[in-house]
Amino acid sequence: MSLYDQLIHPDRRRVRRRRTTFALLAVVVAAVLVAVGLMVATVVQANNNVMRSDALNGAQSVPKLTQDTNILVMGLDSRVDEKGQPLSAAVYSALDAGNQSTGGYNANVLMLVHIPADGSKATAMSIPRDDYVQLAGIPGQPLDAKIKEAYGYGLAAKQTALLAAGKPNDQATYQQAREAGRKAEIATVSKFLGSVHIDHFVEVTMAGFYEVAQAVAPITVCVNQATQDTYSGANFVKGVQKINAKQAMAFVRQRRDTTNPSYSFSDLDRERRQQAFIVSVIHQLKQAGTFTDIPKMQQVLTAVSSNIVVDSGLNLLDMAQKAGSITSGNISFTTLPITGFGTSPAGESINTVDVAQVQAAVKELLAPKAPAKKPATAPPPAGAPAASGTTSSGSGSSAGSAPASATKAPAKPPATTTYSDWTGALQGGSVTCVK
Repeated sequence: MSLYDQLIHPDRRRVRRRRTTFALLAVVVAAVLVAVGLMVATVVQANNNVMRSDALNGAQSVPKLTQDTNILVMGLDSRVDEKGQPLSAAVYSALDAGNQSTGGYNANVLMLVHIPADGSKATAMSIPRDDYVQLAGIPGQPLDAKIKEAYGYGLAAKQTALLAAGKPNDQATYQQAREAGRKAEIATVSKFLGSVHIDHFVEVTMAGFYEVAQAVAPITVCVNQATQDTYSGANFVKGVQKINAKQAMAFVRQRRDTTNPSYSFSDLDRERRQQAFIVSVIHQLKQAGTFTDIPKMQQVLTAVSSNIVVDSGLNLLDMAQKAGSITSGNISFTTLPITGFGTSPAGESINTVDVAQVQAAVKELLAPKAPAKKPATAPPPAGAPAASGTTSSGSGSSAGSAPASATKAPAKPPATTTYSDWTGALQGGSVTCVK
C-alpha cells in the first residue's frame, strides 16, 4: 500500500460508514465563544492554548477586496489529535469510529462562513465533499480528484519529499506535511469557489465534536419522519426531540435508513443535517443561562484546544466580536449546487459539478444583489383608459401588449437536478425539521 493510501484511503473500507461530521465543532465553538464573550479570561485562555498555523501564507494569491470576513471550516477524518497522537480509549469508545489506525486526512467537511462587515446576515456555504474538481497546490501534473482529497494529497507529497531528502520521521516532519495539506486544501477551495479570498481557517479533528456535544446536550432537533440506521446508530422519532451527545453523533452521521429502503439518504442530506444541528445549537445558545458555568466552559474549551488548529492571524476575541450575527441567529446555511452523481476514471463515486454555476452561486451569496426598485409612476387620471400591458378584467389577456419578441423572457440555463430536501437556504433562529 502506498503512503497516500495509508494516509487517505482507509475510510474506503469499514470506515466509509462511520465518517463523523465533526467539523461542525468549528462553527459551534465560534458560537460558544461569542455566547461567553463576557468571560474574557476563558476566551483568552482558549486563544492562547489553540494550535496555530501559517498555512494561509502562500496558500492563495487572491487579494482582499472587502472588509468582510471569510472563514473556511475544515474537518478531517482522522482518529488522532492535531499532533498525530492517539485519543484516549474513552473517547474512541464514545465515538464508536475505530481507533488511530483508521480514518485518513480527507477534509470530509468543508464550509465557508461569510461574515459581512456591516453586521448584516451571515452566510455558511457547505461544499459537498465528493465534488470532482481540479486540485491546486499539489506538486507535479494537474490532478482531478474529490475536493476533500486535496489535504491528503498535499500532506503525502510533502512527507514523501521530506523523508526522501533525509529528514527524520518525527513530529517536525509530520507538522510540515500537515501544513502542506492545509495549503493544498485552502488553495483548492479558493480556486473552485472563484478565487475567493479566505481570511481565516479553522481545522478540527473528530474528538472535538463529541466534547462540545457533551457540553451543550441535551440538543433539540427535529426530523420529518421516524428513521433508523444501524450503521450510524440513528433511531429518531418523527418531530421535535431532545438528544444527548451520542445521539448527536448519529444525527449528523446518518445517510441511510436501514428500515425503510424507499426513504433514501445521500451525503447531501447529511450536510443538511449538519446545518440543522448548527442552527439548533445556536438557537439553544441564545437561551438565557446556557453557558454561565465558567469552570465548565474553561474545561470544555481547554479540551477543545487540543483538537483544533487555526491560522496564526485569527484572534478568537476578535472573531467573537465579529460573529454577533451568527449567535443572534441572523445566518443562513446553503449547500453549493452539483449537476449530478457520477463515477471517476478510478471508479469512485463522485459529484459532478458545473464550475461556472458554482462560482456564480458563490458570487451571489457573497455579495447579494439588492432587489431592483420599480420606477415610480403617477396614477392615471380618473376615467382614463388602462395603460398598455395591463390585464383586462376577467379575461386574463393583456390589452395593448407589446410584440412577443419584446416581452419574451430570457432563456434560462438548464435546471439543476434536485436531490431530496438539501436545496435552498436554511435560516438560523429556530429549530428546523429535516430528513
